Amino acid sequence: MRKGLLCIMIAIIFAITACSSGKSNETTGASSTTPSETSETPAANEPAADDKQLPRVAFVYIGVPGDGGWTYQHDQGRLMLEKELGIKATVVENVPEGADAERVFTELAQKNDIIFGTSFGYMDAMYNVAQKFPKVKFLHATGYKTAPNMSTYMGREYQSAYLVGLAAGKMTKNNQIGYVAAFPIPEVIYTINAFTLGAQSVNPDITVDVVWSNTWFDPTVERQAAVSLLDKGVDILAAYQDSPASLQAAAERDKFGIGNDSDMNKYAPDHYITNNVFNWGPYYVNAVKSIMDGTWKSESYWGTMKEGIVDIAPLGKNVPEDVKKLVEAKRQEILDGKFNVFNGPIFDQDGKQRLAEGEPLKDEDILSMTWFVKGIVGTVPK
Repeated sequence: MRKGLLCIMIAIIFAITACSSGKSNETTGASSTTPSETSETPAANEPAADDKQLPRVAFVYIGVPGDGGWTYQHDQGRLMLEKELGIKATVVENVPEGADAERVFTELAQKNDIIFGTSFGYMDAMYNVAQKFPKVKFLHATGYKTAPNMSTYMGREYQSAYLVGLAAGKMTKNNQIGYVAAFPIPEVIYTINAFTLGAQSVNPDITVDVVWSNTWFDPTVERQAAVSLLDKGVDILAAYQDSPASLQAAAERDKFGIGNDSDMNKYAPDHYITNNVFNWGPYYVNAVKSIMDGTWKSESYWGTMKEGIVDIAPLGKNVPEDVKKLVEAKRQEILDGKFNVFNGPIFDQDGKQRLAEGEPLKDEDILSMTWFVKGIVGTVPK
């Protein structure tokens, strides 16, 4: 996502104060060091209805839409953009973070007006290229660096994570839940914390055992991590990667599982609870429209569930009706602005009180979170 390393946390605080799991530079999911362009070059000279040229738009993906998760959801957003605005975007898949990304962004900037980078690890590369092409608009998923021609965008997935945890908390039979975490960065940490708070809201005795895969998409490694948790006795398994490996491992043990990013029901329909989903389409449409009409300004966008950028997938067929009703009621409270996930009292896993009764956690503190809440088993690597 996509997401950064712990050494950049302080910078995040400054970024959110000034305006606002991205992928890490350690991504293992890229399947090629030679990116492949999968869409035709856009018809740059095709006029729009108002006789203005349609902007030339490009998307850069860390993986492929076939991952069934993160990249798939971004690609669905691209398809919505194309359908609504009549734009044929250029897509470049399997772009590793680092030097390759900077090369790809440079090449695209010579041919396009708008470029979307959908992995956190693209941040520095995109920022560097943005300085060289001030007339091109760059939009970066989950990062924190901005420029006059570069914005960031993300959704508050901790809101949906709380609901997923609520469902898991109602369905666990032994109060032991497992979580296969990706990288130890704030986005992953605050999502796991929100999930845990949701589970504990129905049963404070629940524990969430966390193991780190240090991957975004590596089904073999993620499956191994999942099995290690199942061997410890967890009866529900959640994960933060782009693959359904953990969900499938849980199903093979006749345990309930939770996916990530996109509706993963199809991978284990008899053992599926739900998961966080992103809906990027409306953001992509609105962003491009604002560029076309001249109202676009650089920003750090962190969209809410009410805005539709995050939500949960439909609950699985074997989730009891009372659980579905409870989750929907809490979801409505979030939509109505009546419930804040990170509202005190909140204690960390060492028993230290982080938030007093009724105190809300500030955005900059969420975005720089490096600690686990009470009830999580496992550590945040330093």
